[in-house]
Amino acid sequence: MSKLPIRARVASTLGEAAGKVSRLTGRGDGSVIGGVVGLRVAPDLLRQLSAGRQIVLVTGTNGKTTTTRLVTAAIGSLGQDVASNAFGANMESGLVSALSGAPDAPYAVLEVDERYLPSMIKATSPRVVVLLNLSRDQMDRAAEIWLVARRWREAFAAAPDIRVVANADDPLVAWAAGSASHVTWVAAGQRWHEDSWCCPECGSHLRRDELGWRCGECGLSRPSARWVLDGDSMIDSAGAVHELSLSLPGRANRSNAVMALAVAGLFGADVGQALPNLRSVVSVAGRYTTVQRRGRTLHLLLAKNPAGWLEAFDVLDPDGRPVLLAVNAQVPDGKDTSWLWDVDYRVLRGRPVLVAGERRIDLAVRLEADEVPFDLVDGVEAAVDRVPAGGLDVIANYTAFQQIRTTLGRTA
Repeated sequence: MSKLPIRARVASTLGEAAGKVSRLTGRGDGSVIGGVVGLRVAPDLLRQLSAGRQIVLVTGTNGKTTTTRLVTAAIGSLGQDVASNAFGANMESGLVSALSGAPDAPYAVLEVDERYLPSMIKATSPRVVVLLNLSRDQMDRAAEIWLVARRWREAFAAAPDIRVVANADDPLVAWAAGSASHVTWVAAGQRWHEDSWCCPECGSHLRRDELGWRCGECGLSRPSARWVLDGDSMIDSAGAVHELSLSLPGRANRSNAVMALAVAGLFGADVGQALPNLRSVVSVAGRYTTVQRRGRTLHLLLAKNPAGWLEAFDVLDPDGRPVLLAVNAQVPDGKDTSWLWDVDYRVLRGRPVLVAGERRIDLAVRLEADEVPFDLVDGVEAAVDRVPAGGLDVIANYTAFQQIRTTLGRTA
């Protein structure tokens, strides 16, 4: 902090104070307002706070917050402080708050909204950028994902010193990362294919087989990966096999963990050093938290788009216990709920299904079309009283998830 110009020091101090007031008054966690105040005083504050640090930017449509937490844990195994925007405030103000809150941390792992990645690369000069996936999300306010991929590609071409860790199984990600000078490819998998049927290079139909994806026209194909997710295990860049044994559930989180370990390897942390830290992560900003409520055990899952719902269904309790689905359509969610029709809800047949949220009627119509019986409820408390003692899985999109956490007293 002492190396910053006076204006930047004042801006950072005022921002920290604003964030603290926000937390003390219960208005929020302070991860946005602090950065907003700081940037008002010093518009170039992000660049100044980034100088001299080794920075990792994490982006993609799904898994950003969890992967950021896992990368932070993995790099933390080196024994140094790591700054991070742990609560998902992933635009410029959130990054400023994170860096201001840890002024002496030599490392920073920062989640970045996929649309803002090019500008955040210019502002922070990262050492590593992590690319997870690209799928449609909040299309009423977000850019078309092919346009996002093109902007990423242009940004990497203009920044040849950046190391990119990219998911080789996502064609759009692979194409975007293809312009980077240094890429570590990870076979992280891609279960959601509905946004990647066409070649991002020439527009022809992509073919998929046991070797991955490829275009029969222009020759674009899945890159060979040095890090591989193989069921419950991982194969590292040296060919060694490691059991992941994570506390976080589901295939998506095993994929996120492999990405995190590949990043840690670029900083000199080997798998045996970093993996124990990843196993200690049990919850990420409320995701995957277990909460006790009047004799019921609630398991909280966040799902914001079709690809996310597919992964959430993957970690539902296999015994068919009840599930609460909650959907809102506020600005952070996107106001268009037509994406509900891209989700296959038939997997919920045979479970007691409860539906809540501000747009529960939209979701109810969708469930009815998939012949999934359900009951409407007013919220999580009503759902708890509706189900018998035991377990209740809860899947909610962004603002519905935050409302549920607030109702449960932020114990989640």
